Amino acid sequence: MPRATAAAAAETARVVLAAATELFGARGYADVSLEDVAEAAGVTRGAVYHHYANKPGLFRAVAAGLQDAVAGSVVAAADAASHGRATDASGDTNSAFEELRAGSHAFLDAITAAPAARVLLVDAPAVIGWAEWRELDAANSARHLREALASLGTPDDLLDALTAQLSGAMNEAALQLAARPADASARAAAHRALDRLLEAAVA
Repeated sequence: MPRATAAAAAETARVVLAAATELFGARGYADVSLEDVAEAAGVTRGAVYHHYANKPGLFRAVAAGLQDAVAGSVVAAADAASHGRATDASGDTNSAFEELRAGSHAFLDAITAAPAARVLLVDAPAVIGWAEWRELDAANSARHLREALASLGTPDDLLDALTAQLSGAMNEAALQLAARPADASARAAAHRALDRLLEAAVA
């Protein structure tokens, strides 16, 4: 029954990852053990080790999954913005900036929501290091940011620099908001400031 065994193994891995995501997001990396994850997932500790090797390995999988989810929010928001826009007389869509704007605002909200805020903004830089954190970001949300800027005609010699600087600004804003999760005025100001940055970047 290899197919059934593979399916069961995949389901166990998924359940463990979901439990770890919730626990790391709620309590932080330092206060969660693999025994805690196994208990929450309803599996043995050996099953956790089998699928994720160790606690850092499990955390890396959680961080990668959350980065992918944040990027998914960016793409969904950009797609929604493009579908609501008209086509101009030349036949070219006029939605490129709205897609950039919608995706950027979605990024700020998604990465500061639980459990992404605790995992990606607080623990990940220390647990996996800034270099690996940046690689995850570059492969996910930053990649979509670069593509959006390119679609707006950003010169090739500025594309990498502008992507890095806008991405850095949004990550700093996210850190500020993560430290003040209940501050609605700070969130509103962050979004207004983001609009100004984006408008200046593509002017």
